[in-house]
Amino acid sequence: MYSIYIVTAAVLWGIISLFSTELKACGLSPGGIVAVRSFGAAAVLSLIFLIKDKSIFKIELKDIKYFIGTGIISFVWFNWCLFTSMNECTTAIAVVLLYTAPVFVVFLSALIFKERLTALKLTSLVMTILGCAFVTGIAGGDINGTPFGIICGIGSGLFYGLYSIFGRFALNKYRDVTVTVYTFIFAAIGSIPLCHRAEISSVLSQPRGALTSALIVLLSTVTPFLLYTKGLSRVESGTASILATIEPAVGVLVSVFILRQQLTFTSLVGIILIFSAAIILNIKWESRNGIQTKTEKL
Repeated sequence: MYSIYIVTAAVLWGIISLFSTELKACGLSPGGIVAVRSFGAAAVLSLIFLIKDKSIFKIELKDIKYFIGTGIISFVWFNWCLFTSMNECTTAIAVVLLYTAPVFVVFLSALIFKERLTALKLTSLVMTILGCAFVTGIAGGDINGTPFGIICGIGSGLFYGLYSIFGRFALNKYRDVTVTVYTFIFAAIGSIPLCHRAEISSVLSQPRGALTSALIVLLSTVTPFLLYTKGLSRVESGTASILATIEPAVGVLVSVFILRQQLTFTSLVGIILIFSAAIILNIKWESRNGIQTKTEKL
């Protein structure tokens, strides 16, 4: 049952391109979309927990640096890079490049937390590099999208991965809901320089723009967060991470079947390689009584 919460959250995150594409058509820039998503989520989640549990807002002033990391450095910039990549490339390429994040986490963790680099982790790195070469078209000599868009796509993976690094420090002291709410609060603050007030006012004054803004906040931000958090209360984090790979798969399907964006054979090969690498990073095979079994941590 709780796995369904995580799968549903992944699907809702995966359809975000539907709303970002619509907001772009309404005249909203990538920075504007980040601001709408951040301010909307911060407002809704703050209201929910002000009513439900005010204790989650208690933090020490010295720990603000963690939320600057999760909110401004990670959330704001991974979203800006993601939405920019969607504009410069196809949605499929953008969401798949975002999923290079687990590899960045592995190597940043090795540098910062001195975690051991295993053969599986190194294998996943090679698979991810090859996957990027195929999915972007570099391997075939025909680049799918602009170089800037590809760089932004990889940048989204890096900044997304940084959330796990900053979040790890924050979660040593605070509950996951505290970290998430303050992440959105600081993301809202950090998104201000990336948007124009007149642009957002213009979009929100349109019924179509206002409705789409509400949907991206409620359906692809707040609801999946609440569902994923609820799912994690009963599902181990490794299993949850594997289930979450449904998110980019949904993003690819949306790109091809709803947005009607072209997907080449080489891109498909790259997608499979990157998805496989992400799953490998969340599975460890160990021998137990002569039988290979899956465990959740590398």
